[in-house]
Amino acid sequence: MAINFSKLFEEARLSTRALLDYSENFFHPTLRLGVTGLSRAGKTVFITALVHGLARGGRFPIFESMATGRISAARLEPQPDDAIPRFDYEDHLRTLIDDRNWPHSTVDISELRLVIDYQRRNGADRSLTIDIVDYPGEWLLDLPLLNKSYEQWAAESLSLSRQDPRVRLAGEWHAHLATLDPTGRENEQATLTAARLFTKYLRECRDEQFAMSLLPPGRFLMPGNLAGSPALTFAPLDVPLNGEPPEGSLWAMMRRRFEAYKDVVVRPFFRDHFSRLDRQIVLVDALTAFNAGPEALHDLESALAGILDIFRIGRSSLWSALFRPKIDRILFAATKADHLHHSSHDRLENILRRIVERASTRAEFAGAEVDVVAMSAVRATREAQVQRGHERLPSIVGTPIAGETSGPEVFDGRTEVATFPGDLPVELNDLFKAGTFRGLAAGRPEDADYRFLRFRPPRIDCRNPEEIILPHIRLDRALQFLIGDKLL
Repeated sequence: MAINFSKLFEEARLSTRALLDYSENFFHPTLRLGVTGLSRAGKTVFITALVHGLARGGRFPIFESMATGRISAARLEPQPDDAIPRFDYEDHLRTLIDDRNWPHSTVDISELRLVIDYQRRNGADRSLTIDIVDYPGEWLLDLPLLNKSYEQWAAESLSLSRQDPRVRLAGEWHAHLATLDPTGRENEQATLTAARLFTKYLRECRDEQFAMSLLPPGRFLMPGNLAGSPALTFAPLDVPLNGEPPEGSLWAMMRRRFEAYKDVVVRPFFRDHFSRLDRQIVLVDALTAFNAGPEALHDLESALAGILDIFRIGRSSLWSALFRPKIDRILFAATKADHLHHSSHDRLENILRRIVERASTRAEFAGAEVDVVAMSAVRATREAQVQRGHERLPSIVGTPIAGETSGPEVFDGRTEVATFPGDLPVELNDLFKAGTFRGLAAGRPEDADYRFLRFRPPRIDCRNPEEIILPHIRLDRALQFLIGDKLL
């Protein structure tokens, strides 16, 4: 049997890092909380609201240690890792409250250290350090690539691109692909064109009209300082799943760059950041998938299942803390619950539970605790009853983002409106059947069965910044699950 020395070396590096983390944690209890999710799920807003609520004494009745007064203070401390940017909490908070805009999406990894001073139930005073790790959802999509060959990834990508609605977006890329001979000589210009057209296809798939989630490699959508590098210049070819490329061929070139992508981009992220996490929250924008249609829901389900395959999950023990750290609690959170009336929140939770069923069952079997919640880290709407004829409809009131539309109406970003968001379906299995409902991907926006508006952050009428409390939906329940047991 051949020994994979590269894999053994990688495992040794992970174990060494785990030992260092354990020794530090022995004297200064620290929890590394990963905040992750696919694009536009609200990671930045979640972290900002979490820190603000703990530091300012937010209304968290479900968060037991705060509700009972055992938390005396929560404060930010200097960023612990010199090579990682600090999460810009203060600027994000100003954007939310002063500008009433949502912060920009995450474009790079960042970190923030929060220290909670609390009293244990036995009366002893303690402190818990929480290192919050935020990273782009696009990076998350790359992790399953670690267990795939170039040929496997190419076959999966091509298979997906030939299914509706993706096939409608892949025409230009497919046309170029048909001109390429994988066994022919490597060709830099042909490769550049293939990578450009493949990236264009991925970007169009991510558009909210289609809301596809399964779009690796993630750095193609967010290249940063790697833009134009060979590690980001490759694309799928139609090649045999178990074949071997001729030396010097286009196929060999694509395979080499795919492996370089894993070595340069994916493995360092997994080793230095992802593998060190203790707890994980996975934020999911299920409503955008609803807007797009059943295909987007199926794609979201597949993406989350693939993501969970890469987690090191299981119940924490002394051995795992020393040599193989594991994530022992995972929370799936359906964000933007404030876009629905509270009567539909249970249905939103049940839909997300159905989407992550395959992934969460495996996690629970391994010993990890799993929960699902419908939440809004910052609540942008309030509820009201609207009279329509003889019927009173459960509605929400808020300020739609400028440019949002409802039928012929285009909102200006200043006017508050009351809208009936509709009821989510009760029968979950029907949602995942083709043709059960129409989304934006099916045609005109006015023909979609679901069209959830996007709202601006709420207006906070408070003159004293120290007294501002951000409204939320079930953020306290999320905190109780993620860190409540560490504050007993």
